[in-house]
Amino acid sequence: MMILLLSGCGPAQSSEGEELALVIRGEYLEKAPWSTSAVITADYGQRVYQYELEAAWDGAETTLTLTAPETVAGVTARLQDGESLLEYDGVMLETGPLNGDGLTPVSAIPVLLETVRSGYITAVFLDQEEGMLRVDCSDPEGEPGEGTETSLWFDADSHALVQGEISLDGFRVIQCEFTDFTKESRDTHGGEESVENLGGD
Repeated sequence: MMILLLSGCGPAQSSEGEELALVIRGEYLEKAPWSTSAVITADYGQRVYQYELEAAWDGAETTLTLTAPETVAGVTARLQDGESLLEYDGVMLETGPLNGDGLTPVSAIPVLLETVRSGYITAVFLDQEEGMLRVDCSDPEGEPGEGTETSLWFDADSHALVQGEISLDGFRVIQCEFTDFTKESRDTHGGEESVENLGGD
């Protein structure tokens, strides 16, 4: 059973934020193909790397194509559902894993999307003025600032994933900014598929 801890929010705001978080989770649980552009910053402590990529999921496989920096532009990675390792087109990036679970800059997007769908939600914050919903996820048995903690920001109107951050023991190792998030949805009247642009420039 998912527990939402809404400390720091008023009763009315907490209820609205909780309901919105559940609605968004339900939408991302649907097996609807999606695509997005993203800028990923990975902080290894003494080294910081930034990548730009295009990502898409077709219902069974996630495809990620790097567009920057130029040294790795065009490199494509594919991840089958249920797998934990990415297969690159014969090329390995210089950056190594950020934790013992194999988290890397390129695998960050599948990890963030899986957290959207199944992460244990520990806090929800709805900013009415900015129109943003923040959802925090972490180990329910862990202490704040320990282990892996993930924060997700959604556009409150379109429900598009706008930003995601992953922290390890209180240190942010991944920051991912999303644009042009688009997903397919079924027309409930005619049974046809349509494409919905959820956000971006």
